[in-house]
Amino acid sequence: MSDLVRSFARAKLSSLPPEPPLPEEQDREDDSSSASSVSSTGTVRPTSSHTAAPPTHWSDYFAQELYLERQSDHGRAKFHIYLTPPATPKAPLIVAHHGAGSSGLSFSLFARELRKLMPEAGVMSIDAREHGSSVAWDPSGEVDNDLSITTLSQDLVDVVRMTAAKSGWSDLPQLLLVGHSLGGAVVTETAKTGLLGNKLIGYAVLDVVEGSAMEALKSMQLYLSSRPSAFPSLDAAIEWHMRSRTIRNLDSARASVPSLLLQTPAGSWIWRTNLSKTEAYWSNWFDGMSSKFLSARGAKLLLLAGTDRLDKELMIGQMQGKFQLQVFPAAGHFVQEDLPEKTAEVIVEFLRRNDRSTLVLPPKVSDLLKQGKRV
Repeated sequence: MSDLVRSFARAKLSSLPPEPPLPEEQDREDDSSSASSVSSTGTVRPTSSHTAAPPTHWSDYFAQELYLERQSDHGRAKFHIYLTPPATPKAPLIVAHHGAGSSGLSFSLFARELRKLMPEAGVMSIDAREHGSSVAWDPSGEVDNDLSITTLSQDLVDVVRMTAAKSGWSDLPQLLLVGHSLGGAVVTETAKTGLLGNKLIGYAVLDVVEGSAMEALKSMQLYLSSRPSAFPSLDAAIEWHMRSRTIRNLDSARASVPSLLLQTPAGSWIWRTNLSKTEAYWSNWFDGMSSKFLSARGAKLLLLAGTDRLDKELMIGQMQGKFQLQVFPAAGHFVQEDLPEKTAEVIVEFLRRNDRSTLVLPPKVSDLLKQGKRV
């Protein structure tokens, strides 16, 4: 069984959050696969003694919490987002989408660090439907659990536009989409559709590629059945995420883990999103993702926790210079949680390099002639 779990951990489905606890032999310091996020040894390891780690609040990281309602012929939806608006109309907005089973608070520390580096920028992190506090209903009033990539992408576009309307923005700001895991597939799909037009500067995908994701689907149900189904307290859930090295940064775990759980009448805490029931959409999320990532318009960034995640199509694209590649061997799958400062640094540098609003274009020849200047 340990070989099966190890194989799954190295090629895990990036959309589904926690990595399984590592086999004991992989905790040794002589692990030879430092390129893999699973086996890197330069990360924080929890101590054997339990120390209470109380949750933190969303307001430590974002300025606003918004609920946005959408009504259409297809039903009704209420989306929940965390937002720090851009400081000026010309400042960009970074829109973050989490992975399956996670929530918008997965980007908490990232948002805080990014604002330190670029105070004028805005950051929005959404809860996808059936995650966090977002929910959708079909016309009959039943919960709509359609989690297809097309639906999630349309949700993202609608949330951006509804946020602009509720915030009173006269126009959309320049946008950079950042997606982790399943969120990476969603932002890639959104970029490919072109629904955000010329407001989209580019998109960044965090630790997910089509090849390894599709391979890991074979073992996903086995993994889901092996993780705890409930926790006696939020402290215990936070501790498990650290001890299993699902998240390798205690401050991140304190910010994000509570939003993944619901308290039962008996007082225990269970997973908010039933990932087993999303199996019908797993292939749909990642099938064709590499091709879409390479062909969609906009600047492209792929940030991975290990180079072993690159599939053939992406390796060729990277050698051709079609996207920027950044690797953080010291991080686990949740790169934005494990290394929020470094992730923010890469995103800010990527944004500044590709932000068209900062370009100073030469004057037009016709304008120079009108001014009586020789050309």
